[in-house]
Amino acid sequence: MATLTFPKAILFGSVGTLAETSEMQRGAFNQAFKEAGLAWHWDQHFYRSVLAHSGGQARIEDYAQSREEKVDAAWVHKLKTLYYNLALETGAVKPRAGVLDIMKYAYENGIDLALITTTSRANVDAIFTALGNTITKSDFKLVCDASMVATNKPSPDAYFEALKRLGYKADHVVAIEDSEPSLTAAVDAGIPCIAFPGDNTLHQNYARASSVVSKLTPDVLKEVQPVRLSPEPA
Repeated sequence: MATLTFPKAILFGSVGTLAETSEMQRGAFNQAFKEAGLAWHWDQHFYRSVLAHSGGQARIEDYAQSREEKVDAAWVHKLKTLYYNLALETGAVKPRAGVLDIMKYAYENGIDLALITTTSRANVDAIFTALGNTITKSDFKLVCDASMVATNKPSPDAYFEALKRLGYKADHVVAIEDSEPSLTAAVDAGIPCIAFPGDNTLHQNYARASSVVSKLTPDVLKEVQPVRLSPEPA
């Protein structure tokens, strides 16, 4: 087996980089709102706008505040997670374009794989269950979830924790992220990042990414550029 100098590890940054589940998520939010007796409905256009901020519970809290309504956001989010996991169990979930190819490339070249997300452990377990034997937790040297850090993305804390656990420096690894807030987390940790937007995050700003792709291939690793730790002036 060959061993490449760079990267030493590929860090998939969210479950959305492995499988396209955004519309399942939106449907689960709407089911939770109905169950909670809320006259809310997030259409796709609005949902895309709230994805500019990470954290499902925080999105519920912000929306309630914007409507001047008092809502038990934690409970509503638990309902959403329940409906989302049910959708994963019954829906057809497949790896996104090129994910298996780049994972195979990593295995063949001695590159570690990690999943660095700030979603719940339950959501992580649910996506692996939904993916069946195509992608499993054992494929990854490290799987980080919300229980391992105090602050969610776009804070870079999850990536700092991952680097510590993996034993690598930021310039030894490459991240793959599917949204602007999560990209920010990687880049603010000093990690070069490939943007791999999902269906509902295509419109976001990926100016700080090394590249923006619709399919993962080993060749995208060759396009990785050093990180700029702050955006250039407009």
